[in-house]
Amino acid sequence: MMPLGLLAPGEKAEILAIRGEKPGCHRCTCQCRLESLGLREGKTVEVLNNPGRGPLLVKVDESRLALGRGVAMKIRVRRMRK
Repeated sequence: MMPLGLLAPGEKAEILAIRGEKPGCHRCTCQCRLESLGLREGKTVEVLNNPGRGPLLVKVDESRLALGRGVAMKIRVRRMRK
């Protein structure tokens, strides 16, 4: 298990856990906000761009999302084999 923010462009991974604020909070990094964007446990994500600094661009289902690095580091994933 590793943070989403450490994957290289082109890598796919399964979301195992999302660490963060308690459910019901109103901050944009809370788990309920990420779930509303489609980032849930069991979903597959593909990293489209990871410049090493700044936001990551990821693909979930048919959506592209820009995630701040701090948020990406709270999402725990497992790399998928090619």
